[in-house]
Amino acid sequence: MVLVTKFRRKAITEEMGARIDEVARVIVEKHGGLLAQSNAEADHRHFLLDLPPSVQPSRLVCSLKTATSRIVRKEYAPRVRRFYWKPVFWSRSYCLLSAGGAPLAVIRRYIENQSLHKH
Repeated sequence: MVLVTKFRRKAITEEMGARIDEVARVIVEKHGGLLAQSNAEADHRHFLLDLPPSVQPSRLVCSLKTATSRIVRKEYAPRVRRFYWKPVFWSRSYCLLSAGGAPLAVIRRYIENQSLHKH
């Protein structure tokens, strides 16, 4: 899954990214899944998730975006206000790909290499 900041603003610091990962891990585990890996740039986050088939992806994404946005805007308000003056953080869109047959090692390598390629 990929979540992108609103207007692709480079708002995410390393500390914020770690906090986003922490919150995401809790939410994914509440849905019965596992946050296997994450990687990021200043304007987006990649998550490798292992989810049971009973999880509705759109609901999980909604929960992740809502909770992480709320926490980031509260805990890092001075930083976020430099980029957004309205109560937003994530773009409305997201990318979620299913990789049921792909080896986990291949997907991990892809996520790890995202920070090597500048967009």
